[in-house]
Amino acid sequence: MATLVMLQAGQAVSYSLSGEQTVLGRHPECQIQLDSNMVSRRHAQVIGEGDQFFVEDLGSGNGTFVNGKKIEGRTQLEHEDRLKVGPILFRFETDQVNESKQSSIGSVLDSGFDIGFSTDEDSGAATIMGAISGAGGFGGLDVRPEAKLKAMIEISRSLAGTVDLEKLLPQILTTLFNIFPAADRGCILLKEESNGEMVPRAFKHRREGEDATVKLSRTIINKVLEEKSGILSADAASDSQFDASESISNLSIRSMMCVPMMGLAEEPIGIINIDTQNPLKQFQEEDLDLLMSVAGQAALSYESARLMSSFMEKQKQDNEMNIARGVQQGLLPSSVPTVEGYEFFASYHSAQAVGGDYYDIFELPDDKIGLSFGDVAGKGVPGAMIMARISSCVQNTMRFVHEVGPAVEAINDHMCDSAVEGRFVTYVLVILDTRNHRLSLVNAGHMSPMILKPDGIIDEFPEESIGVPIGVMEGFPYKVVERDLAPGEIVILFTDGVDEAMNPEGELYTLDRMRDFIKANRDKNAAELGQALLADVRRHANGRPQNDDITIMTFGRVS
Repeated sequence: MATLVMLQAGQAVSYSLSGEQTVLGRHPECQIQLDSNMVSRRHAQVIGEGDQFFVEDLGSGNGTFVNGKKIEGRTQLEHEDRLKVGPILFRFETDQVNESKQSSIGSVLDSGFDIGFSTDEDSGAATIMGAISGAGGFGGLDVRPEAKLKAMIEISRSLAGTVDLEKLLPQILTTLFNIFPAADRGCILLKEESNGEMVPRAFKHRREGEDATVKLSRTIINKVLEEKSGILSADAASDSQFDASESISNLSIRSMMCVPMMGLAEEPIGIINIDTQNPLKQFQEEDLDLLMSVAGQAALSYESARLMSSFMEKQKQDNEMNIARGVQQGLLPSSVPTVEGYEFFASYHSAQAVGGDYYDIFELPDDKIGLSFGDVAGKGVPGAMIMARISSCVQNTMRFVHEVGPAVEAINDHMCDSAVEGRFVTYVLVILDTRNHRLSLVNAGHMSPMILKPDGIIDEFPEESIGVPIGVMEGFPYKVVERDLAPGEIVILFTDGVDEAMNPEGELYTLDRMRDFIKANRDKNAAELGQALLADVRRHANGRPQNDDITIMTFGRVS
């Protein structure tokens, strides 16, 4: 079976050559239709005769090329031949190929460059002449120092100010072509951080219309990477040192140089390969040493550009997070209600730019105050997005529902409709009747609020009054708890960022310490107690960064 593989835009599309005649062209009736103005209506045809296949130009305007040479008549296709129709490149593949030929089959990588790798499985013991150590990434600086200095100044000047990595790599190759006038083709491979594979990232050839195919020997690449050395082959097609590997001798490169790009950690981050097909302009060992120096400077420029790109991306993300912080702060109430005989306090401090804690205070009809308080499972951006959603849900629900039980059940059902797996909200909703001094409360999976009495005793609601968190079970019947609020009593709501605040020794603040602190400060009013509790948590942390969001809400009846 034979196929034509179209190599375009980083993709490989296969066409089977099953019939005797396959026409390539722009006309819709062609077996392989090509969408390009540089392709004639009926550009070329591939003819099959038994196990053999031939390509023939059909009088096209821009010609048909096989392996970089324009064909005049019928030309036989061999396995892995490159067929160029206008600007579109194909690779011819057939099952009729011997094992030695099969071992050198290259692959078109997802880079959009037609660069193949030979396997060289039998060539591991091959001796390679013309190797230069890459210690330090710059070769021997005492060799031809004036030439190296000139080349490094040239590449530094050409790359100065370039932080776009997509533009930097082609610019490196352009500069190398100026430094090495004999170079015909060049490519740069960079190491993928995820799997350590070398992937082609930039390619350049000097003359339009020439064969743009580049094959690289895995033997050479492995030696360059393992020994961190540059490799020179005076003539890879005939060098006796490569006789052990037929796949290398099939590379058809007259002269090539392959050097590592040494990063700041003295490890190869990539490879630069340039070659010439002119047998009269073979590279010399001094050229390899010069390329080694230039590659070192190019690697530093690439590392600097990558760090700058990361820094700029981080700055962009920081700016976006600052905007997100402002948006989230806008979801929180800007002030607390002023009600005669009552005091209110609330503070919110996220561990990151944005957080998953939430509170709200709003006035309701009939002298009632709604206090909404929650903690999203998770922090950072995911928690902030859920926080924004429940904030909107509470606001919309409380416009129409003023009873605490039905309100929480409606909020829960709405959040369950499109819940994100693993993202729930522990939540408390309080409706405070300031006329009758009575509060109604529903606790959906949150820690029980603490109620400080004037005599220092702390009341907490029973465990059986706590339901499942919001967003876990649709239709859950939440239990409503009611209680009178006596003069001097203060209600404290808090998230687990308070009791789990940690000091540099790894000690938690704990609920017991929180209870002791509240009892010891029973002479304070609601606002003073909230501020003092936050300050004590900060003292306990002793400068250690927050590991969770800290939110405190206190309200109480004036004694």
